[in-house]
Amino acid sequence: MGRRIDVIPLWLRRTGVEVLGWALILIGVAMLVLPGPGLLAIVSGLVVLSLHNVWAKNLLARVKTRAIRIAMAEVQTWPRILAGVMGGLMVVVAGVVWTVQPSMPDWWMFGEQWWLPGGWGVGLALISSGLIALLILFYCFRRFRPPRSSSPRGGSKP
Repeated sequence: MGRRIDVIPLWLRRTGVEVLGWALILIGVAMLVLPGPGLLAIVSGLVVLSLHNVWAKNLLARVKTRAIRIAMAEVQTWPRILAGVMGGLMVVVAGVVWTVQPSMPDWWMFGEQWWLPGGWGVGLALISSGLIALLILFYCFRRFRPPRSSSPRGGSKP
């Protein structure tokens, strides 16, 4: 019994993979300067491209190795963990403020067109970016944080 994907010609599947992968990379690059999870989109594009391209598979392996090293380092100390949590929460709060669109304050000197441009779409992108960052931090904490060393309670030290 054949799979439904076999109905689609191979050249069309390969073209679809290439278009989707490169689109994710381009969107990710745009999100590096715009609100949104840019690095996540770039890595997702590499994952898609690695289905048919050896160079993408090799690059993805190097990115994964480096990301794991960084993740392990970032959850080793409580100041780093707290800084990550605060950063993620600040991005979520900025997204909520952006979504609510408060009126322009008197101290804002750049004009109304530059006060929280983009509307609720930017706010939702910021909220999702902050939540993704917090979820990744939680995952790294659970996966890479070394367990506490057990000490005897109430007993004398040997």
